[in-house]
Amino acid sequence: MNGLGERRNSLILICRMSLAVKTALLLLLTLLPAELLAQPFVLPSPNRAIYDPEGATKYFAPTPGRDWRSGTFGCVRSEGWQMHEGIDILPVSRDKKGEPTDQVWAAADGTVAYLNRKIALSNYGNYIILKHTIEGLEVYSLYAHLNSIRSDLKIGVPVKAREVIGVLGRTANTRQAITKDRAHLHFELNFLVNDRFSQWHKSYLPGQRNDHGDWNGQNLIAIDPLEVFKGQQKDGSRYSLLNYVRNQTELCRIMVRDTKFPWLARYIRLVRRNPIAEKNGIAGYEIALNYNGLPFQLIPRSELEIPGKARIQLLSVNAAEQAKHPCRKLVAKKGAQWELTATGQKLIELLVY
Repeated sequence: MNGLGERRNSLILICRMSLAVKTALLLLLTLLPAELLAQPFVLPSPNRAIYDPEGATKYFAPTPGRDWRSGTFGCVRSEGWQMHEGIDILPVSRDKKGEPTDQVWAAADGTVAYLNRKIALSNYGNYIILKHTIEGLEVYSLYAHLNSIRSDLKIGVPVKAREVIGVLGRTANTRQAITKDRAHLHFELNFLVNDRFSQWHKSYLPGQRNDHGDWNGQNLIAIDPLEVFKGQQKDGSRYSLLNYVRNQTELCRIMVRDTKFPWLARYIRLVRRNPIAEKNGIAGYEIALNYNGLPFQLIPRSELEIPGKARIQLLSVNAAEQAKHPCRKLVAKKGAQWELTATGQKLIELLVY
């Protein structure tokens, strides 16, 4: 049967449905969790308090002596001067000994990119990273402090959204153990900076250990999962992760005299067109960063459009955004002049390596 005939028969079937059946189907759709109707991401654990108006205290695990905000994303640690690159999610079920028993599941369809079952090697303890492709963007979800990782999982194994990948826990290699009452899932949504990180690490940080290769935390830049989940809940199937990333608030803008680096290929959808550079040849890229260092806009520039001869230049700084989110310390003001800090310089060197 041709496509037109199939569509006609489908319409006839729908029309013949009783009002009761139609009503039941509509009710079923309204009862489905918002994140199931609005991919790309589902919540990674059974805790759904994030969607309750007063549910924050039941969802986010605070640091000792602080409130729930210290378990959220951003400049929420050390009086606003320490970055927390994920969200810490409380369990909803425990065994008789008080240990959490929540299943942890994949937040989207993807494949296993990396996993660590050697607790002593990371302050994340047992953790797993999944790779997803969302609207042409490579996104990496990270699940940390797991009690256990599903035994059959290994790098390259495909997973489906809501497929169980482990059990929530409190593993870590830190001196101060995570107590039972603070057991949580640390969850991140990340972008990979450079798949040549291991070589960069040897060149720029000689003598320093790198137990996780390209999956070192320095090679991941996170976005706020809470904003993504809330955006999906609000917009439903109209939600666009790509638009969310493209519309980040700018912290600073830099110019790099480089035309070939991995970010350009991996995140080509963040590159904007420039007819002048297309006509006269690309000599470098103007890059907008958010406060966590995410390069969310890249504009090719011709030689005529690049001021000066320096390989890396700071073009502008959003002082209000820096004052609001200072914890990554990417830029600093010396006198009347803004400069990239050593941290900011290192990030850009890694980006274009």
